[in-house]
Amino acid sequence: MIDPRLRILQMVAEHGTVTAAAQALHYTPSAVSYQLRQLAGEVGVELVVQQGRGIRLTNAARVLLRHTERLKEQWELARAELAAVGTEPTGQVTLCGFSTAASRLLPPAAAGLRDAYPHLTVRIIEAEPDRCFDLLLSEEADLALLVVTADSPPMTDHRFDQRPLLDDPLDLVVPQGHPLAQRQQVTLADAAREAWIVGNPGTTYQRLVLAACMSAGFTPHIAHYADEWDTGTALVAHGFGVILVPRLARLREDSPVERIPLHGEPAPARRIVAVTRLGAREIPTLTHAVATITATAAQLLPQP
Repeated sequence: MIDPRLRILQMVAEHGTVTAAAQALHYTPSAVSYQLRQLAGEVGVELVVQQGRGIRLTNAARVLLRHTERLKEQWELARAELAAVGTEPTGQVTLCGFSTAASRLLPPAAAGLRDAYPHLTVRIIEAEPDRCFDLLLSEEADLALLVVTADSPPMTDHRFDQRPLLDDPLDLVVPQGHPLAQRQQVTLADAAREAWIVGNPGTTYQRLVLAACMSAGFTPHIAHYADEWDTGTALVAHGFGVILVPRLARLREDSPVERIPLHGEPAPARRIVAVTRLGAREIPTLTHAVATITATAAQLLPQP
């Protein structure tokens, strides 16, 4: 119900260029530029100006963006209130999240929604956190599960409602027979001199491991890069280094490795949050999904 051109303006503000916004929205750059010109003509102010080879948002555009955030929040609140008094939900709900969430937390939530609301279509999208925020902003997704990183929008970001969901402890994975596996308690700092296997540069996994190691007081010696748990585990099994693995992540049971729960303060963990657009958290289908996700996580996370 909100003018879709306002969403386009939001995406241009988020990404900084027409080309990047178009890519996030699955539009062509010319289509984005045309929609912005149309919007500017209707509101009677200039919204973007050329700056070198790029563009810059005008002060008028930033005023319009502030009002857009309020309009979208009011629309989401209206949807929540209408859903609470209306008939059985129909249409589509889209849940998105990073790989572990998409494989372990979102399917039970989707199944719960399907059983509770038979006339509702539920869709799941696996995506990196940056992409999940784009999916929310573009209204292609309704609920996202994200790992908090230094690049995440702050909790005060007025576009989103971010709820801490759970802390997923990080376990150290070493080859069978490794000396650390014989200890009663192991801290992350105990592995400071090991060769490390981390995600590729720029990935959420790499940022997570580097931040955990820095918090433990060391910079890891990176020997290999692997994004998939199976690849990392295979490298560990052959003695090429160690990895950190979230406890929610599954490892092959036949791998000759040992998974060690870590102790110490702070014990490394990844913070998982449930994110909706501001005003949407009370929509019944989304509160149902979050409740199922929370219950699923409690069953899946074994205690050390």
